[in-house]
Amino acid sequence: MTTESPASAMGVSQLFQLLRDGVPRTRAELAKSTGLARSTIAARVDELMRIGLITPVADGVSTGGRPPSQFALNPAAKVAVAVDLGASHATVAITDLTGSIIAEHSEPLDISLGPVPVLEWVVSGAKDLLDRNHRAVADIAAVGIGVPGPVEHETGQPVNPPIMPGWDHFDIPGWVQQHLPVPVLVDNDVNIMALGERAVAWPNVEHLMFVKVATGIGSGIISGGLLQRGAQGIAGDIGHVQVARGANVPCQCGNRGCLEALASGPALARALREEEVEAYTGRDVVDLVKRGNIDAIQAVRQAGRDIGEVLTACVSLMNPSVIAIGGSMAQVGEHLIAGVREVVYTRSTPLATKHLSIVQSLAGEKAAVIGASMLAVEHALSPEALSAGLALS
Repeated sequence: MTTESPASAMGVSQLFQLLRDGVPRTRAELAKSTGLARSTIAARVDELMRIGLITPVADGVSTGGRPPSQFALNPAAKVAVAVDLGASHATVAITDLTGSIIAEHSEPLDISLGPVPVLEWVVSGAKDLLDRNHRAVADIAAVGIGVPGPVEHETGQPVNPPIMPGWDHFDIPGWVQQHLPVPVLVDNDVNIMALGERAVAWPNVEHLMFVKVATGIGSGIISGGLLQRGAQGIAGDIGHVQVARGANVPCQCGNRGCLEALASGPALARALREEEVEAYTGRDVVDLVKRGNIDAIQAVRQAGRDIGEVLTACVSLMNPSVIAIGGSMAQVGEHLIAGVREVVYTRSTPLATKHLSIVQSLAGEKAAVIGASMLAVEHALSPEALSAGLALS
């Protein structure tokens, strides 16, 4: 076994970052881009070929003589395990190194069952997908997991999650690594949805907000191309910002007037029941809107206005280029978004909204699982992780 020096390993890793975009390049093009000697490039390309992270592709255009060989990322070199855990559902998937889904499995699963039963389902599901696609645990680059509650990013542990009894400070990465001995990354579900939305629909947008409207309301913030988690990992928790219209409405957090208490799926169902419209869940509200129920449409439109009131402050503070609305309640379509636009475009300054797009999520129900994959892949292929792996290879 040969051992790379730390400096050599870092050099190979830095070269790989150029090739991660999937664009084929020749050794000469790589030398020109990096300023490194052709012999150095050749040695680093050989090392990346040895470990399988890059692969030869169609030869480049010849300028006389033999056409030069081209190289690009090998997406199939490793797989990522991507996990989306919701309040009442779970999805596990395996993806390639670009985040493309190879296989996935979803089923109803109550997060309140506790960490061990839920994570046993995750590990079992991941191993089953690997087996069915002729891959091994050794092929996993990393695992990414999204959970419906606040997460301490440094440890991957949920912190006082309101709908996850038994999960507070549970060591999710440590438990999963007992069964899948690879890096395990854990984040809030809205954060990973923001990553997934950007990867699918807005890869060149540097400033984006993803707003999830479902059982609760939250947002994931990308600024300067980077996910913003804040000091304690709860940046984007807009569901508990007070809205004037709901001053006396109690929220499960213990306060009154929270956005979530007015505009979430359960809140809308409760408001409709008060109007003698039969609705018990957010799903019922969506179905009523799709059937053209006027009371439900008006309730959803008002929810959009309430969300827009909070987002107006966010637009002034964050100045995003895109606000994507997702989550189960986004299935009501334009009625919700129309309410958001009505308030944001009216109350925000013209400069802040000049190039602002407020849209329905284009990644849709895949946003979370794709985002979990990107969380895993970005860690596994980062210069630091790759250099450490090469130094030991």
